[in-house]
Amino acid sequence: MTNANKQRSWLRPLLAGLLGLVVLLTALVAWLNVRGEAPVEPGPANVPASASVIERGAYLARAGNCIGCHTTTGGAAFAGGRGVDTPFGVVVAPNITSDVKTGIGSWSASEFWRAMHHGRSKDGRLLYPAFPYPSFTYVTREDSDALYAFLKSTPAVERPNQPHRLGFPYNTQAALAVWRALYFRAGAFEPQAEQPAEWNRGRYLVQGLGHCAACHSGRNFLGGTSLNAQFAGGLMPDATWYAPSLATPREAGVQTWQRDEVVKLLKDGVVSHASVSGPMAEVVFTSTQYLSGADLDAMARYLASIPLRDNEPREVKRAEGDVFARGGKLYDQHCASCHGDKGQGVAGIYPALAGNRAVTLSSHNNLVQVIRQGGFMPTTAGNPEPFGMPPFGQVLNNDEIAAVSTFIRQSWGNSAAPVSSLDVLHVK
Repeated sequence: MTNANKQRSWLRPLLAGLLGLVVLLTALVAWLNVRGEAPVEPGPANVPASASVIERGAYLARAGNCIGCHTTTGGAAFAGGRGVDTPFGVVVAPNITSDVKTGIGSWSASEFWRAMHHGRSKDGRLLYPAFPYPSFTYVTREDSDALYAFLKSTPAVERPNQPHRLGFPYNTQAALAVWRALYFRAGAFEPQAEQPAEWNRGRYLVQGLGHCAACHSGRNFLGGTSLNAQFAGGLMPDATWYAPSLATPREAGVQTWQRDEVVKLLKDGVVSHASVSGPMAEVVFTSTQYLSGADLDAMARYLASIPLRDNEPREVKRAEGDVFARGGKLYDQHCASCHGDKGQGVAGIYPALAGNRAVTLSSHNNLVQVIRQGGFMPTTAGNPEPFGMPPFGQVLNNDEIAAVSTFIRQSWGNSAAPVSSLDVLHVK
């Protein structure tokens, strides 16, 4: 037997085995993507709904902050077009008005439910998880139908959906199928019998329509979230802001707060010792300020019950003396007139920086963003004329932003890692 024949004799079984493995893995991925799904009958798209169901759907749309992603600045409500930056490219939110051609006017309630529960479009294509169906899968069919009824009642806006701007292979259905096989399984909300109804309602809102875990959880390089990372905090998909951990009082956990303080923060965007800014300010402005007191109280109950993790004090490297001194001078020049020479702030006007966990987060992103872009709380019924902080991005360079950030994070009893100019440069 020649050498060539010998090579072919073992190469053919190897290739056949590899081909069989590929077929087996492909079949497994396909099965994982359809498990639990029943065929969806198209059904009628124009079943009239009662006024009460539509009103409930409008409330649920607020709870899910649908307008936040599906509306561009100055654009028609729910007409889509807003781009969501991700590490893999830009996902563009679709038109979900009642328009038949470009919206969901031709969808049935069952097709809408499949999108919410299984992450599939009307034509069966897999949806990108920028639409947070890993959370929406826990929404009940009744609530999905009410939300559908509301969206079908909105004015029809003819606006063609724009294509996503994703590179290969992230723009393929195959890549989505693999991601879903790894990280998604359709679920159903199961109340915990040992917990009171209010707590279960809060859990339903936080884990379902509120999709809080979509931002406040760590993600790996594929954009997946493990159970261990839920509510543990992480960078937003566009890596600009940091969504702080809800599992530690050192960041955004409210386990030690009075429940009425949590309700007020979600309702008004500000309490005596904390305020919201950045993406969370938008959530309060467009969503949580409109929720009922009972639902906000329920959410506060559940948030306070999230198990604590990683709450031990950390050893912090002190900044070099010249950097700290330079930051102090910059603070006196640009910040002290509002926030006080000891970081004490002015009650009800300018937030205190001393003891402010927003400036001592494990990530420096948010502090850098506020210094660069300014800090603005949402306008709410309970805080109709919020004071804002002007942006200093045109006044301070990266070295100066790093120095003043470091000074704030390590003064008046604050303890957090120093910020370098390279750290600032890496913040988008």
